Amino acid sequence: MSEQAVLEIKNLHVSVDDNEILKGVTLTIREGEVHAMMGPNGSGKSTLAYTIAGHPKYEVTEGEILFNGENVLEMEADERSKVGLFLAFQYPVAIPGVTMANFLRMAINAHREARGEPPITPVEFRKMLLEKMEMLGIDRSFAGRYLNEGFSGGEKKRAEILQMAVLEPKIAILDETDSGLDIDALRVVSEGVNKLKDQLGMGVLVITHYQRILNYIKPDFVHVLVDGRIIAEGGPELAQQLEEKGYDWVREELAKEA
Repeated sequence: MSEQAVLEIKNLHVSVDDNEILKGVTLTIREGEVHAMMGPNGSGKSTLAYTIAGHPKYEVTEGEILFNGENVLEMEADERSKVGLFLAFQYPVAIPGVTMANFLRMAINAHREARGEPPITPVEFRKMLLEKMEMLGIDRSFAGRYLNEGFSGGEKKRAEILQMAVLEPKIAILDETDSGLDIDALRVVSEGVNKLKDQLGMGVLVITHYQRILNYIKPDFVHVLVDGRIIAEGGPELAQQLEEKGYDWVREELAKEA
């Protein structure tokens, strides 16, 4: 049995254009766990996601990110993907002229090459893709559409879930996946994430502003990020308290303890 994957973030400080955004974030996510990172706008949630994924705009000034003990910060973005990290973007980009099927086949072959495996055959790929689409309740016509071109918000997010299903990451980071989704799309996307978590045993970090996605994707751990620092941690009940009382309540509680 393969060893359980672990993503460790230790005392992470991150700046953008000499402006410090993250001010010492420490977080450990294990395969099979669901973590929710909540916080108001501008608290640094997306900065954390992009830094883990390797966006060059974000400069790590202190701390480290380890994946199974390896230094993630020394890896290029594509290398991070190949070792088992996945980022679902808040605003996925469109790639006209590249079908979903071709994009996914290129992605899976890049991962296979990194593992020293031969490319997937067209027959194998088609069978696997149809199985994944059926599992996620995605129409077969989706595979022939250009990536994210003319997609609704819900379709873009479902395309990300399909990518996740094909690449089978160890740890997936969902950056405000709930933004711009109506309640039906949110339910469909959440069900997809839950199925993949159950099937693959992957760890999930759900980054969100609102509690509503956590009604569908149940977190084991909830972390509250405010002004670049994790200021509170707890179980699912913490998300419920934030929904009822807002973030000022956490700040006030901390001020009392100080």
